[in-house]
Amino acid sequence: MFSLSGSETVFLLTVKSQYVQHLAGNILVVISEFLATSGSNWELFIHSVCLCLELAVNNIFSLFSLPLRAEPGNSCFDLSNFVPIIRPRLKDAGWSTLAGVIRVLRNILKCLKQDYDNADNLAVVYLDSVHSCLSNVHWDSMDVIYGTWKSCPIVSLDIRSVSQEEPRIVFLGNFIQLLCSLVEQSSCVDDADRSLDKHPILCTITNLVPKLLFWCLGKEGEHVKACISQYFRHKLLVLMIRLSFQSRLDCCITVSWLQLLHNYFQELLWQPIAQIESAGDDCLEGSPFIMSVSNGEIRNIYPHHVQRQAVFLLLRCSFILTSLREDTNKHCACATADSCLTVDSTSDLDNCGQKRGLLELYQWIQGHLPIDTFLEYEMYMEKCINFSLSFLQLYMHEDDLLFKVLLQLLIIPFRGEQNFDKTKWTFQDVKEDIIFQVSNIFNPIHLFHLFLAELHYDHQMLLDYLISKDIGISCAEYLLRCLRLVCEHFHLFIEFSLGEKARNQSSDKKRKILDSSNYPGRVPSATSRKFIQSFEDSDRDYDYVHCLTRGSHYKEAKDCLLSLKTSVENLCRKNLFLYNPEALLKRLTRFHELCFKQDQRDNSKSEGQL
Repeated sequence: MFSLSGSETVFLLTVKSQYVQHLAGNILVVISEFLATSGSNWELFIHSVCLCLELAVNNIFSLFSLPLRAEPGNSCFDLSNFVPIIRPRLKDAGWSTLAGVIRVLRNILKCLKQDYDNADNLAVVYLDSVHSCLSNVHWDSMDVIYGTWKSCPIVSLDIRSVSQEEPRIVFLGNFIQLLCSLVEQSSCVDDADRSLDKHPILCTITNLVPKLLFWCLGKEGEHVKACISQYFRHKLLVLMIRLSFQSRLDCCITVSWLQLLHNYFQELLWQPIAQIESAGDDCLEGSPFIMSVSNGEIRNIYPHHVQRQAVFLLLRCSFILTSLREDTNKHCACATADSCLTVDSTSDLDNCGQKRGLLELYQWIQGHLPIDTFLEYEMYMEKCINFSLSFLQLYMHEDDLLFKVLLQLLIIPFRGEQNFDKTKWTFQDVKEDIIFQVSNIFNPIHLFHLFLAELHYDHQMLLDYLISKDIGISCAEYLLRCLRLVCEHFHLFIEFSLGEKARNQSSDKKRKILDSSNYPGRVPSATSRKFIQSFEDSDRDYDYVHCLTRGSHYKEAKDCLLSLKTSVENLCRKNLFLYNPEALLKRLTRFHELCFKQDQRDNSKSEGQL
């Protein structure tokens, strides 16, 4: 009965003292660790903690005279004997108690990532128990509570006073954090019985997304800019992004998410895609809690990382729709839910999901890059490259999102060179060809060139990415896929050049990455140090890319990639590389062969001219 005694400790979370609540939570986590290590009664313990969560929720609902779901404990686990014992101890349970129980569940989940002998089995039991608990809660009642929350206290509260004045906000913060952790953990569970399908908890959490947005941000269309709401927006976008990778979103859910993005994150989607001055070196750039003081008033600085997340989720949902098979959404109810799906540019498509996905891409691009004003092909391509560079620079500050978005953009069909006369090109030729426009703006070979240029062609930076435990695999995948395209369209890789505006565009933020004083342990290469010194000695404000002319982009990119090949080979010979890079080395070797042949041709032409 030790597990039951541990769950009874939850009653200490009803005490108003924050110190007692904190200590009680720590005790419960320690009990969980002991039981998990000893292998006795841990399953019963986690079920009883989830039962405490249900009882706390129902107690809050009863205070508001709201309907409850079935009797707590009425799930796949027989806990009926526990209810009479635990219920009296939680009779005073309120929002603080509920937030405390959720915090305990999240801390227990963190501990499951330790190297237990039966860690996988424990994780499955944990997810099953929490899923049963979440499914047994009448969440519609929570809609009523937050829907009648007058005067919008979320707007007026400062983050420092949240825990004292509004425990409901603490509950929301803890609850969203728990859901984010659950989605992440579900991807790590290796259960043979669920080899074809994801854990059902993902579906439950996905259905909660619209409710969470309403609870945290109010009615649709309201743009709350308070500090705590910025945090909620950030965490909700994190949750939705994780769900988009782990859960199989169907057409209707994806379309509804796009609508939620427009309702709650509209200003983020239309914020200009351009570099904006940093808030200051003493602040974490992009933090939801960056504050500035102007004329005695505290103001929030625009959170760029939330913009990155919102734009990425818009692109991801759009690409999910365009890649859905017809038989997966031909009966989708959204086919007649929005009349704007029937537009000329997508009238040839029979698939409602593809229509909406392409339309979202088209409208978003048109909002940032009105290409119908471009008259000449060269001007059109220059505008596309300029926008691609600004878009890339938006994500260069956040490595995990950077490679997510780069890999996402590789889904766009790449047509290589169009078969038309550039001298007779007009906008009318491609006005209704959305794929053509999107593939030109996010041309993978151009983006790869721009990506290398943003790194100042420093192969050490690429090596840092490759050996990172967090983004190493994503970087390797991106390099593999780009190198394949480069080898297939090598002449396009050679001919790439930046427009005048892009050559003059500054990238000071990325230059800081090459400064070892700002990033301990990351030493810039000799080429980078030489560039930094020349930049500091110069009075002219121009970027490294500004020095490059047509043709030199290829040379700089070639030298960078071949230096990377040499470095990876050296590490492999010493058995110092973290994983097997054989596939990457094969692509780099093929790239080396093409470069060697190109150099021979260039030398032959030079000798012929002489």
